[in-house]
Amino acid sequence: MATEYSGTADPARSLALLWRTHERSSRKGKPDLSVDRIVAAAIEIADTEGLAALSMRRVADRLGVGTMSLYTYVPAKAELVDVMLDTVYAETARPADVPGGWRARLELIARENRELYRRHPWTLQVAAANRPVLGPNLMAKYEYELQAVAGIGLTEIEMDFVINLVASYVQGATHGAVAADRSQQGSGMSDEQWWRAHAPLFGRLFDPERYPTAAAVGTAVGESQGSAYDPDANFEFGLARLLDGIEALLASRPAP
Repeated sequence: MATEYSGTADPARSLALLWRTHERSSRKGKPDLSVDRIVAAAIEIADTEGLAALSMRRVADRLGVGTMSLYTYVPAKAELVDVMLDTVYAETARPADVPGGWRARLELIARENRELYRRHPWTLQVAAANRPVLGPNLMAKYEYELQAVAGIGLTEIEMDFVINLVASYVQGATHGAVAADRSQQGSGMSDEQWWRAHAPLFGRLFDPERYPTAAAVGTAVGESQGSAYDPDANFEFGLARLLDGIEALLASRPAP
């Protein structure tokens, strides 16, 4: 899987584009283009064909215009990817009231981010915590997520750490889910079908007496999940343990 990095574009051009500080009107006689139309077409290509298929030419073809027409609005692919990323960040739900306190709020944030990655798998290739896109949608998303842990007994630095911890966990866990989706699409077989086909052959090679723990655990997992790996079950288990750790941290200090 090819990797792109957010924050690699020219800072002045990227920020101006992200915040739409100098969007130009379409030229007379040209099709009605805008940054939003270009970005929407680019997201469609990345969603359906992958980030490797994305190019300024492909976007122009999708819009039915000449490639050079795009450069009036978007300087280059690097800036386009930054705006694509910031655009999809607007999709996460941000309800004002979430019953259940900080834990329920973080659960919602984790699930919303996971669904965002699964809707747009290409975002897993470009999201970078150390060089974020610094667009309006990212900033609104970050503000909302920080508010989820405001006033619960964390320092400002710890608030950022907690949000980054949840984000990193979700990003890593969702890689497995996306990989599982792709393997199923590529093979045309579900995990359960794949294991049914391979189990008889593997059973003749595998010696359970040599690997007794793996045999016992593998059997239990297979019977429970229908395959060797269930991304949803693993995500839920990991998220619960992560939140347990934050809860233990809060319990170790005086209440705010």
